[in-house]
Amino acid sequence: MRNFHVFILEGFSGLDQRLQLFLSLLLLLIYLTTMMGNTMIIFLVCVDRRLQTPMYFFISSLAFLEIWFTSSTTITLLAILSSGRRTISLSSCFAQSYFYFALGFTEFALLVVMSFNRYVAICQPLHYAAIMKQQLCTHLVVAAWVIGFTLASYHLVLLSKLTFCSPNKIHHFFCDSSPLFKLSCSDTSLLWKADSILILFGVLGSLCLIMVSYVCIFHCILHIPAASGRKKAFATCSSHLSALAIVYGSCIVLYVRPSEDVSLETNRVVALLNTVLYPFLNPFIYSLRNKPVKLALKEAVGCAKVWLFPQS
Repeated sequence: MRNFHVFILEGFSGLDQRLQLFLSLLLLLIYLTTMMGNTMIIFLVCVDRRLQTPMYFFISSLAFLEIWFTSSTTITLLAILSSGRRTISLSSCFAQSYFYFALGFTEFALLVVMSFNRYVAICQPLHYAAIMKQQLCTHLVVAAWVIGFTLASYHLVLLSKLTFCSPNKIHHFFCDSSPLFKLSCSDTSLLWKADSILILFGVLGSLCLIMVSYVCIFHCILHIPAASGRKKAFATCSSHLSALAIVYGSCIVLYVRPSEDVSLETNRVVALLNTVLYPFLNPFIYSLRNKPVKLALKEAVGCAKVWLFPQS
C-alpha cells in the first residue's frame, strides 16, 4: 500500500482539445466578469453613502465571499484546461477542499442572515432601523464567517484521517470530498456518515431557516393593501428565490443525494453551476438590477470619465 502525496485532477479530460480550449476561454470570460461585478458592488457600497444600508452591507459581504469562493476552484480548472497542468499536492488538495467548504458554509450562513434582514424589512418596517443597527449587522456577518470556517475545520479533520493508495486520479476538477473518500484505502464508512451529517446540517439546516423566513415574508406580503406594493415585493423575492434555487439545488444534488446516484459527468456539470455560474449571476440578481446601484454606478462612471479625460 502506497500513500500518495500528489494527485492528478482529471477535470474534463474526455473533451476534445479544441473544445477544452473553447471552454477555458469561456470560463476565463465568466471568471473575469464575476471578479469585476462583485468587486464593483463592494466598491460602490464603500463609496456611496446611499448604499450604506444593512441590505447592501450584506450584499457586499456576499460579493466579497463569492470572489474567494469561485477563485478556490475556477483557477484550478482554468489551469487544467489551458495548460494541461493536472497535478496537485496532498497539502494543496486538502487546503482547497477546506476553503471550498468553509466558504460554502459561510455562504449558507450569510444567506440566512440576508433572509432575516428581508423578513425584518418587510414584516417589521417600523422597527427595522432600531433592529438592524450597524453593530448587529457586523456581528451577524462575523458570526457567519466563524460558523462557516468552524464547520469546515471538522471536515478537514475527517480528511486528515484518510490514507491514499493507487490510483491517485481524482475524477473531478477540484478536490471535492466525495472523490477523495473514494480514493482512500482506509475504512471510510464512519467518515462518510460524519461528513454527510455535517453537510446536511449546513445545507438543509440553513435552507429550513430561510424557508421559515420566506413563509413569514409571503404571509406579510399578502396582507399589503396596495396591489403595486405586493407586486414589487413578490418581484424582489422571486429573483432572490431563483438564486437560492441554483445554489441549494446544486448542493442538494451533489451532497444530499447518495453519491452513487450521481454520475461523474453530472457531478462535474452541477459543480460548475455551484462554483462558476452562481457567483457570476450574483451581482446581477442582488445588485446591478436595483435602481440605487444603477444610479451609483452611473455617477461613478461619470466621475471616472472626468478624472481620466479632464476638459482642457
